[in-house]
Amino acid sequence: MEGAGMMSLRSNATLAHLLPLVVFMAFLTLPGWFRIENPELPWFQRAPEHWIYPIQTLVCAAILWCFRRHYTLAPWRGLPLASGLAVIGIVLWIAPSQLREALIARAVEPAPWWDWLGIVERKEGFDPGVLAAWPWWQKAGLCMRFVRMVLIVPLIEELVWRGFLMRYVIAGDRPWRSIPFGTHDWRAYGIVTGMVTLAHNPEDYLAAFLWGSLVYYLAVRTRSLGACVFMHAVGNLLLGLYALITRNYGFW
Repeated sequence: MEGAGMMSLRSNATLAHLLPLVVFMAFLTLPGWFRIENPELPWFQRAPEHWIYPIQTLVCAAILWCFRRHYTLAPWRGLPLASGLAVIGIVLWIAPSQLREALIARAVEPAPWWDWLGIVERKEGFDPGVLAAWPWWQKAGLCMRFVRMVLIVPLIEELVWRGFLMRYVIAGDRPWRSIPFGTHDWRAYGIVTGMVTLAHNPEDYLAAFLWGSLVYYLAVRTRSLGACVFMHAVGNLLLGLYALITRNYGFW
């Protein structure tokens, strides 16, 4: 009976698209439970995200593999367009932070509304420097960080937002999988892009809305989930490299 129940779960296409994101989000709450604010403690107590997020990555990868037969990324087309839109999206994402640095350099006083446009400092975040005294762990942590950003997150998010929700909103009483991927509907655009926006921090709302709009356009233009995942992967790679080079760790 247990085996039959497991097979039934694995055959559920809706669960296959939603479960990876649910598990991913659940892991995001764990660092706060394990963190102890004491600079004299080992890194795994002061910065538990450096071991929790690699576990999160492996668990979500296993779930994606388990449900892999439900995912259709092909046809792989529109990849040059996806790359171009990824660059535009990331430039828009980091622009407010760059604007802040320019304004501060000109002695402009920060205003309360800056936060809502993302014109905030981005130094606080996932800092690999915490592991500087443990070079092997630092390299392994950075590797897993980019696996998470470039492979796992794009798949998880695009499967939910474009692969499932975009089609589910359009479907109505019909099975959502009967809706061809990339079918345009303004209501679906509003709901999906709104959800993408709200899934981020308030300072990222504007950037997330613009990013979500670009990915929606790509989905409709190419009708390829693979292109959306590819755009997300390229964008996350660029953002991760930017955060690492500039030490604006709040971006990743």
